[in-house]
Amino acid sequence: MAQRAGNADLPLHGGRVPRWLGDRMTRLGALVTEAVVHHYGRDEFLRRLAHPFWFQSFGAVMGMDWHSSGITTSVIGALKRGLTPLAGELGIHVCGGRGQHSRKTPGELISIGDRVGFDGGALAEASRLVAKVDSAAVQDGFDLYLHGFIVTDDARWVVVQQGMNGDRRQARRYHWLSEGLTSFVDAPHSAIEGREQGEIVNLADRRAAASRTAQLDLLQSLGPDGLLREVARIESRGAPVAAPAQPMLPHLFMPAHHDVRESDVNLRRLHGNFAAAADRGPEDFKDLLLVPGVGARTVKALAMVAE
Repeated sequence: MAQRAGNADLPLHGGRVPRWLGDRMTRLGALVTEAVVHHYGRDEFLRRLAHPFWFQSFGAVMGMDWHSSGITTSVIGALKRGLTPLAGELGIHVCGGRGQHSRKTPGELISIGDRVGFDGGALAEASRLVAKVDSAAVQDGFDLYLHGFIVTDDARWVVVQQGMNGDRRQARRYHWLSEGLTSFVDAPHSAIEGREQGEIVNLADRRAAASRTAQLDLLQSLGPDGLLREVARIESRGAPVAAPAQPMLPHLFMPAHHDVRESDVNLRRLHGNFAAAADRGPEDFKDLLLVPGVGARTVKALAMVAE
């Protein structure tokens, strides 16, 4: 069904692409795509987009800074603008994008599927799963903010998505290709490459199968209340809480960092996510990831209790 095809780590760059460069990238990107498709076929074009080195080179040829994180947004945007008018001829459709555009991907896939004849609902689920795997099942310190889904008329696809680590001023790009393995959650990655930054949560590893199964069992056996107690107990280990000077008064503590982090979220909020997951009764880990509201925080809490 799907396999991760590669990763890329890039420095974060700010700024905007000027109009003249965006227009140039749109025209040149469409021409290169036409050349590859006409000479080698649509499947080969998808394979090339799924290769992090080829994608980076493609963006540089189109005119972007050779090593900037902005190359991902610019290439996806240029292809979407340039290939949409050629969709009938080439049979290639570009969905999603950055920020709010990424959240429109499932709807775009369903609409295109109704028009050309593939199962848009199944591809919309694939889009959500790929995003959930790279944001919740594999927690490597990068928060997704871009999701590009390129699909052909015969329902073959490639996903290029990117996450940001603001503290490190780095972006990480993830490439997926719709050929290869048979599972989204059991070792779907052909490669994971990145700089060492400590322990990560990787529930897509084959060795995490026992944890994935235990998480589903815990949703039913402990329930939301029991899970919340276990999470609170685990997170309180080795973290003494200083007594306020006046115990009877409310005590508000605000951290020095400005951004909202996982540790700043009240545990009670997890209760609703646990309850929603338990009510849904997911049959496997893939179904658990697809439960609305279940994200990185919920999955990490379940993984800690299961461990």
